[in-house]
Formats: sequence, structure tokens, C-alpha cells
Amino acid sequence: MSAPGSVRDFYDQLASDYHLIYEDWPADVRRQGAILDRWIRSIMGPGSHRILDCACGIGTQAIGLALRGHRVTATDISASSVERARKEAADAGVAIDFGVADFRMLERDVTGPFDVVIACDNSLPHLTTDEDLSRAARSIHGMLRPGGLLIASTRDYAEALRTHTTTTPPRMFDDERGRRVVFQAWAWEPDGRTYTVHLFILRGGEDGWDVNEYQTTYRAVLPAELTSVLTEAGFGQVAWQSPSDSGFYQPLVTARRA
Repeated sequence: MSAPGSVRDFYDQLASDYHLIYEDWPADVRRQGAILDRWIRSIMGPGSHRILDCACGIGTQAIGLALRGHRVTATDISASSVERARKEAADAGVAIDFGVADFRMLERDVTGPFDVVIACDNSLPHLTTDEDLSRAARSIHGMLRPGGLLIASTRDYAEALRTHTTTTPPRMFDDERGRRVVFQAWAWEPDGRTYTVHLFILRGGEDGWDVNEYQTTYRAVLPAELTSVLTEAGFGQVAWQSPSDSGFYQPLVTARRA
């Protein structure tokens, strides 16, 4: 069982199992890469773009975009996730410049500018204070060239805040190792906005079920709040796209550096 800890600890511990939360992770790499590539080219024009994935995890979006011909730099706060992503990129046959960096302070470890910065998989709501969220927005803004594009994705928190969601529906998958079940339990803090996620991955085998639990903290950030933070950081043309419009599995926000 994994002990609670920082966001870095969460992703360090989860790195070897992260792909298990998907039914077919390699297929999702390709699918998400195709969706993001379409949005990037529709806004920034055709051709290859210089992209920074500043919350790359094990490479889900970075590898997908590199497969689409973009020049990708990928960073994450978790060294274990970056190491896993480096291996996955090599296996996929793509060249990506990887590094460990905190997206609140990208200027310390990353050299820009970039045409596009992405921060997907609900990464920004890991920042549980207004100050940290603003720091991240300013840091990302500083990595972009004039006219550069930010694409981020977050959970749809409106319904979660209305009902104070306590669990996600279990998803069951079968693979060569047998059956696995993935679900989350949420524990809300008294402020009503911050919550701890308990991510459970259960694997069935001949000797019964193995259970792994991973814990991390998020803050439910609404679109209007993130829009305000991005605007204050110097972004313009902030726009939100629902999954039904974008094809991505979470709401997407796009914004441009003036």
C-alpha cells in the first residue's frame, strides 16, 4: 500500500502502473496525439511545431505528438515518470528531449521559447493554492513565444462540486495477465474545494486479488477561475471546449500569449 505524500511521491509511486488506468494505453497515446495535433494545427497552422509538455507523466501526450511529427520537449516533477516516459519514447521510435521540472518554475530547467505548451490530465488542479496556480500560469506564459498557444485539460468540476462526488465508477479490463479493476474514492476537505483521491488498481490472479492504492490531492478549479488566472498571467483568447466538441476525454482550455 502506498503512503500519502506529495504530488511528486504520487507520480513516482504510480509510474510503473500508470498505463493500467487505461484499457489500452498505446492506443490512447495515438488517439490523444491525433486529437491534440488537430487542435494545434487548426490554431497554429500546418507543419511541425516546437511543443513543451510540462506535465508529461509517462509520455501519453508527448509521445503521441512526437509521432505526429512535432518537436517535443517533455518535463514532469516526477523523475520516475520521466524515466518511464523516456523508455516508452525509445520503444515508440521517437526523439523527445526529457527533463525533470516543476511547472511553477519552468524557467529554472527549461529553455524556450515554444510554439505550444500543453498541461493535460488534470495536472493544474494539483495546485491547491491561488498563489501556486498563478505561478504556474506565469511560468507557462514565459515559455511561449509571442502568439504561442497553451492547451490544458482539467476535470469537469461543476457537477463534482454540486454533489461532492465520493467515488468514480469502477472500470474493469482484461489483458494477458488477467482482470483488473480501476476506481477512485474521493475524500473532501472541510473547505469543500480540496479533496484527496485514493486511486485503487486491483489485479486478479490465481491466488486472488492484489490491491494497490495511490493517494494525491487536488483542488476543484472551475473554468471561470482558471480563465481569470490565465488572463491575469497575460494570456488572451481563452476558450473552453467540451469533450463532445474537442474529442478529448476532458474539457480543454486554449489560450494565446499576446
